[in-house]
Order: sequence, then C-alpha cells, then structure tokens
Amino acid sequence: MDYKKVDEKDVEYLRTLVDADRILVGDEISEDYSHDELGTVANYPEVLMRVLSTEEVSAIMKYAYEQNIPVVVRGSGTGLVGACVPIYGGIMLETTLMNHILELDTENLTVTVEPGVLLMELSKFVEENDLFYPPDPGEKSATIAGNISTNAGGMRAVKYGVTRDYVRGLTVVMPNGEVLELGGKIVKNSSGYSLKDLVIGSEGTLCVITRAVLKLLPLPKKTLSLLVPFDTFTEAAAVVPKIIKSKAIPTAIEFMERQTILFAEDFLGKKFPDTKSNAYILLTFDGNTKEQVEAEYEVVADLCLSEGAKDVYIVDTDERKDSVWSARGAFLEAIKASTTEMDECDVVVPRNRVAEFINYTHDLEKELNIRIPSFGHAGDGNLHLYICRDELGQKEWEEMLDTAMDKLYAKSLEFDGLVSGEHGIGYAKRKYLFNDYGEYEMGLMDGIKHAFDPKNILNPKKVCQM
Repeated sequence: MDYKKVDEKDVEYLRTLVDADRILVGDEISEDYSHDELGTVANYPEVLMRVLSTEEVSAIMKYAYEQNIPVVVRGSGTGLVGACVPIYGGIMLETTLMNHILELDTENLTVTVEPGVLLMELSKFVEENDLFYPPDPGEKSATIAGNISTNAGGMRAVKYGVTRDYVRGLTVVMPNGEVLELGGKIVKNSSGYSLKDLVIGSEGTLCVITRAVLKLLPLPKKTLSLLVPFDTFTEAAAVVPKIIKSKAIPTAIEFMERQTILFAEDFLGKKFPDTKSNAYILLTFDGNTKEQVEAEYEVVADLCLSEGAKDVYIVDTDERKDSVWSARGAFLEAIKASTTEMDECDVVVPRNRVAEFINYTHDLEKELNIRIPSFGHAGDGNLHLYICRDELGQKEWEEMLDTAMDKLYAKSLEFDGLVSGEHGIGYAKRKYLFNDYGEYEMGLMDGIKHAFDPKNILNPKKVCQM
C-alpha cells in the first residue's frame, strides 16, 4: 500500500485539531498501543490522538483522506485478532475519552452512548434504572463501539441474541470526514439497504462510530444458574440440543472442561464448587417471578439427570455465585497464565456438532503433542480454543501453530461452521476467511469496503483484504 508517512507538517496541522495533551507522536506512544490483548500482531502508530467528539474525528478523517494517511480506531484494546493494530502506522484514534452516556429514553426504551463507554458501565447504569442491556461478552472492560465493531456475542446470546440485535442507530464518520446518521430510535426500518447493519461487525474498516442508540429491555427480576457435571464432554454437549427443544428457555448455556476450571482455580486462588467431573454445562435462567424461573430450571434439571448428568448444583448462594462466575470470567486469563504464549481459534459450528468438534480437539492434542484447552457457548455453537506454546522453541511453535490452526479451521468448515462466532477476523484470521468463503463472496465484501472507503485509508489490510 502506498500511504503517506506522517511528517512534521502533518503533526503540526494535527496539533491544531486536538488539545496538546491528547496527541502523542513517535516515541511518546506507549507499547500498549502497538498490540491488542492477545498480542499476536504488533505495530506502532506514528501519531496517537485521543478524540473527544464527532467533530474532532471528522476533521482528522478529512485531513487523513486528503493526505492519504491510514487511520486505525482503538477502544480498550481488548480484541484478540489484531483488528486495532495499525499495520501501516499512520494515525490511531483512541475513543476511550468519549465515554459519556448521553441519554436514557424510558419511553422508547433506548440509551444513547458515546463509543468509549465500557460494557460494564453501561450495564450498571441501565440496571440501576430497572432496565436491561442483554449482550454480555466476557470482556466487561471492552468499549461499546468495540462490541459493535465485532458484533460481539457473549453468554446471553442463546435467549437474547447478539450486539447487532440491540443497535438501533449509529452516528458515524466516513473516511472522507462526512458525518452520517444511520438508523435511529425507530423500531422498524425497511428504507433501502441497511447501512447500519453493514457497519456492525465491520471491525473499523468502513467508518468510525462516534455515537450509538441502543435498544433496552425491562430488567428481569429473578436470575438463577445451574452447574451440571457430566462424565464426558460428549454427554454434556448431547443434552444441549434437547434443552433448546424443551419448553424452557435458558438465558445462557456455557460449557467448560475440568482442566480449564483447574487453571481458573490456580489463577484466582479460589475453589470451584465441584471439580470431580470431566465436563460441565453452566445454565442461567431469568424471568420476572421466582415461580417462572423455578419452573424452567426444573424442566432442564430433570432433562439433564435423565441424560446422564451426575448431579445438578443450584448456584443460589453468594459464595457459590462468586466461585462459579468469577471462574467463568477468568478462563481466558487463566489459560494465558498457564503457558508461555498462545493463540485463539474462535470457531462457530452448528449446535449439534459441538461435541464432535471438541472431541476432535482432544485427538489433535494427542496427534500434535500440544495443549488445546477450551470453553465456550454450547447454546450457540461458539467455541473458544487456545493453542498453547508451553516449552516449544520459536520455529517449532510457529510451524505447530500453523498446522493446528489449519486443521481446526478445516474441521469447522467440514462441520458447516465458520471462522468466527464473535471475536472477528481482524488481521490474524484473514487467511481462514478466504478459505471459507468463495471468490465471489470475498469480492462482494471488497466492493463494500471500496464503496465506503475508496482510498482504503481506514484500517487497511483487515477482514477482507489479504
């Protein structure tokens, strides 16, 4: 790509657009801004700008477009596929200072937020107002615009859907600085192509999100979880489609294996309620009455016991809730702490192929003599698999990682799955997206990218660009 390198003249002009303490250049930029949470892709921006408004973003994008300078947008940097890494340097726009909740509309059941609002801040705010924002990705310190950019899913997707289902409107800045309002507070919209929905999941390649109008629901009054142990993962996974077909509707159906739980115990220094079994499913139910929740979980508990569950633990005390959910929330960091380096495979397969896929990872561990701990969302087929380096040398690790990834993604394709359920493609997973989709489909994606960003300055070399 033939982009302009940022020079002193560019920096001088950019300094007129934001306050002096919100622009960093060259060696002033911390190493943290060169990578995301997983750190498998790394490169520094030439200029870091902490933006405060749509107007600032518009002015910066207009200049970058005129000068042909690449721009990458970053929120909290909690991604796992290098989507916020500035491959070509250029300008990085950090949105974490745009962190205000602008409006709560209790008549239309919407909340309007800036892009840097954290998921945990939004959830706390709306729940204090007896409302509910259902999307529940595991990383609570992620920004809302980051969630929108990856169409983040999370544990409650089984009952409530994913981020896309709760985005009513977006304010976006186009690569040339033009500001657009996409959607709004309206509930229904059949007015032409849904540009808003193209932006959701586009990983910062089409435009810059500077405001979002999000749909809310009334807050369920009662919530309860069940922890269900099984002898084998095959038994645990086999019961999931039957739960989905039952009249009960769990909010979440998570799967976890014994080894991953033990990592979390070591990492947190606290005990899990039960670690004697090889596999577990964790279910959550919510509703407006105790009777409604109990009726649903009793149906599922009886079903699990009839299908081979060793027990059913009700997660109803504060101590048990803390031990179960703190462990579930720590799985990624716990696995990371157990090894020298790792990479993630975020495949999604049909629900009835989950057991086969996890059993395949066990076979692959033996074949390649590596560890591939896992956990994920049994209720929607989204699996998080971690290939661990442990004591492998650099060359051996790189070769083994390529082999393992190739085999895992090939198996997901064989099972009618796809590359990513919620973490996105970014820079690191492009090869596998190209393998899964044909030339025609990739051409359509590239055409959409070109229509939004004809100069290709916004997050280049990501998603649909090899």
